Amino acid sequence: MLEIANVDARFTSRLGELDALEAVSFAVERGEFVCLVGPSGCGKSTLLRIIAGLLPAVSGEIRIEGQRPTGPSNKVGLVFQQPTLLPWLTVGDNVALPLQIRGDSTSEIEARVAHLLALVGLADFGQEYPANLSGGMAQRAAIARALAQDPEVLLLDEPFGALDALTREYMAGELLRIWEQTQRTVLMVTHSVEEATLLADRVVILSARPGHVIEIVDVPLARPRHPSMLATMDLQQIVQRLREALYRGNQPGNGANRPGRTVGPGKT
Repeated sequence: MLEIANVDARFTSRLGELDALEAVSFAVERGEFVCLVGPSGCGKSTLLRIIAGLLPAVSGEIRIEGQRPTGPSNKVGLVFQQPTLLPWLTVGDNVALPLQIRGDSTSEIEARVAHLLALVGLADFGQEYPANLSGGMAQRAAIARALAQDPEVLLLDEPFGALDALTREYMAGELLRIWEQTQRTVLMVTHSVEEATLLADRVVILSARPGHVIEIVDVPLARPRHPSMLATMDLQQIVQRLREALYRGNQPGNGANRPGRTVGPGKT
């Protein structure tokens, strides 16, 4: 479903041009849930924006169902860390917005919005405004909006990072429920190795900047899953393996401290 092949990315800073990603390659199968973890600044969010067609890659290519996207596409839905709901629109109108832009009929939009609000547990909140929602509810509305156009790939960029620990755990359970019902192909960025282990079929681990894949770990836990599994020995053993891989990838020579990776005025 999703192929990332030798993707390099670069951004401009006061030091000059800095490499964010280096030869990143992996694939995500149809219906698979993959999490992307790595130290801060390793290019995780940059990679999601490249896949979504919001940023260009310096080199390499992205393919979705074998096709190279040339910009933002209805095949890809993206949810940011903040819900980014339009405050002057109701929850229902926020979810409906992509469908209105696409030109769907009023009856089609109403049916689709009702279905999605029920899916994310907000059936009674369609007429509320975002200011009246909790953080978790607002993020569920953002997920519903991302699903509105029935994307082939759903990209989640640390969607629960701004939530408190209890709400975050609850939202992980909600996301599992939504994914099990929709079977979307999901690529999710998270800083939590426990969250990644609970949610994912596989976890892709990136090194420190410039981010490159240092290991891909299978998560052979049975489904369906529930946050109560976080305390189990089987899950915690996988968590420990992820932590060890992250530690190795964050050592000098594996990323940001690698010589010759800064180009421009700050070149070393």
